[in-house]
Amino acid sequence: MSYDLLTSAAFAIQKGLLLTLTITFSSFFLGQILTLPVAIALVSRSWWLRSIAKFYTFCLRGSPLLVQLFVVYYGLGQIDAIRHSVFWPIVRSATYCSIFAIGINSAAYCAEVLAGAIRNLPKGQWEASDSLGLSRFARLSKITLPQAYRAIFPSISNELILVMKSSTLASAVTVVEMTGAARIFVAKSYAPFEPFLIVGLAYLTIGAALGFLGKRIERRLMIPAR
Repeated sequence: MSYDLLTSAAFAIQKGLLLTLTITFSSFFLGQILTLPVAIALVSRSWWLRSIAKFYTFCLRGSPLLVQLFVVYYGLGQIDAIRHSVFWPIVRSATYCSIFAIGINSAAYCAEVLAGAIRNLPKGQWEASDSLGLSRFARLSKITLPQAYRAIFPSISNELILVMKSSTLASAVTVVEMTGAARIFVAKSYAPFEPFLIVGLAYLTIGAALGFLGKRIERRLMIPAR
């Protein structure tokens, strides 16, 4: 191990840190936006809404994220309708495609977790809200979702860390985040140990920071006496 290479690798990988954080938080934010409507569709009384949501989660959870990333980046660009649409500037960007692919994959997992939490709520609460004359929107926004999100917050916090680790796959489609920067450094120096050691430590540090933040928020949201 060369300490000179460690220093050089650290400076090279530092350039990809901001992009890694951008992909992580953007993908997670997109995933959480999609999670709610998919979860509501999964517990809907409408069979066709449930079928669409189940098909979505089945496809996204059942296939590898790397394959999904390749399909989004290399596949969508082959469709003429997309190439001549307003979405083309987004689709041709490897960074945007990575954010989209990781985001929709994260949404599939979180939607199943949220739907399970909604199903596990006591039925008496649904009956009480009906007896009070609450609308479906009021019942969902004031009774169901606050309890469900409280129950699954540890899973959501863990999902953010998983999304951060999934961002490493963006380097497979030419995105120069930390892993991509390390691969370029290896190609130039033929020294794989030092750069990937730095990358591993960087991901461990980010994951620890996110985990600590999640625990702090979880304590504030914890239901009393539980």
